[in-house]
Amino acid sequence: MAMATAPVHHITPTVAKVRSRTLSQSFIASPPRYLRSSPPKLSLSSAKIVVSASAASAAVELEKKTTDSSKSKSLPFRVGHGFDLHRLEPGYPLIIGGINIPHDRGCEAHSDGDVLLHCVVDAILGALGLPDIGQIFPDTDPKWKGAASSVFIKEAVKLMHESGYELGNLDATLILQRPKLSPHKEAIRANLCELLGADPAVVNLKAKTHEKVDSLGENRSIAAHTVVLLMKK
Repeated sequence: MAMATAPVHHITPTVAKVRSRTLSQSFIASPPRYLRSSPPKLSLSSAKIVVSASAASAAVELEKKTTDSSKSKSLPFRVGHGFDLHRLEPGYPLIIGGINIPHDRGCEAHSDGDVLLHCVVDAILGALGLPDIGQIFPDTDPKWKGAASSVFIKEAVKLMHESGYELGNLDATLILQRPKLSPHKEAIRANLCELLGADPAVVNLKAKTHEKVDSLGENRSIAAHTVVLLMKK
């Protein structure tokens, strides 16, 4: 028995082209649901709002940075540290804190070589965030040759007051092997207080030897350290 076979439909190139065109037109006329929604359009006014918001944010950030910077320049207190060292040589006076100390040698320096006052000046300048004593009173300037260091400290105190600060307290340490400073400490401290315009209660002075170690201990040099606390007026 012969089996019936399904009819075979042959698709010619012309028919295929017509069907493809019809499908394309149908897709364009009615696109799938997931392609029908379009992204929201950004109007000109919306764009302006975005730009304005960005600019405002940048302005606020800049103002915050400026405010923070201003605050850092107007601290309630400031701390400064000073250090100085001079060689001791025969034929020079030994002046400490503006007081002439009897000794067989003194500080070799461009000015009067007052190691304590130089140190105090540097501590004040450092607390104020200013250049050191060598930059403000350079030893290359002839007018400072042999100058009394009281001139330097008066200028430092003036700068302190102009910046809106006053001395909170000061602690200084002198380091030298000889001579003994105990007989002269009170005179040195009293003169230092007068130059600073400070109450003696806030100015402390200590003296130490260097246990005969290196140039300080061998009486070939003298050094000083000073720490100051400046308070906002």
